[in-house]
Amino acid sequence: MRQDKVQMDSKYRICLGSFLSKEERDHLSSFQIYRQKDGKIILDPLVEIPAREHWIYKNPKALASLIRGIEDAEKGRIVDVDIDFSQFLDKEDRDSVQD
Repeated sequence: MRQDKVQMDSKYRICLGSFLSKEERDHLSSFQIYRQKDGKIILDPLVEIPAREHWIYKNPKALASLIRGIEDAEKGRIVDVDIDFSQFLDKEDRDSVQD
């Protein structure tokens, strides 16, 4: 456990940047705050997932398949197919695909 002392600024804020790695700063979006009866404050880091991507975490079968696919790709176990998958995208995603 890392212990450091931090000072609040004139607006009662504290800076967490020096406590977090670059990866944590890039991925964390917010903190859940817990205040214990003894006055101790605990910050629990949170990562937010866009609502339209959340379904995969609620579908264990689909998530397992996705993870297997990522592992296969990492190990080079992929097959190139001559199919334009953009037809399966939502309009919003299709519009953002760059040719």
